[in-house]
Amino acid sequence: MVKFTEKQQRFIDEYLVDLNATQSAIRAGYSERTASAQASRLLTNVNIRARIEELKKTRADRLNLDAYWVLKRLMDISDRSMQAEPVMQWDYEEQQLVPSGEYQFDSSGANRSTELIGKHLGMFKETIKHEGELNVTFVDDIGREEDAT
Repeated sequence: MVKFTEKQQRFIDEYLVDLNATQSAIRAGYSERTASAQASRLLTNVNIRARIEELKKTRADRLNLDAYWVLKRLMDISDRSMQAEPVMQWDYEEQQLVPSGEYQFDSSGANRSTELIGKHLGMFKETIKHEGELNVTFVDDIGREEDAT
């Protein structure tokens, strides 16, 4: 196993808290002035990156988090967001909330969760269509051997 400096190990631990590299570098003891550059440098270190990924996987395993769990929660959110709920209004005579006869649902929550599910399933891959002609001209700017003499 790779031995990290005390600051590097603190950076790794802090990075796992909120995945904010600059703030993690500051909390690990790097200068605020250079924290962004230090964080970038630390995250390009193959050993540090590997340790972060290892710890993230360990945490996910410990919490039983996987793609199935995330997709299931997104489906639950989408279903719950699409359920119409009655709009309630205050009835002054009865001194309580009563249904107004109108219904509402959370379309933004449903749309967002459905979008995330679609992205996970690869349904929204953007394809770029290139049209037109491409004219290529080769320029031989290397002199011949007889020109060199």
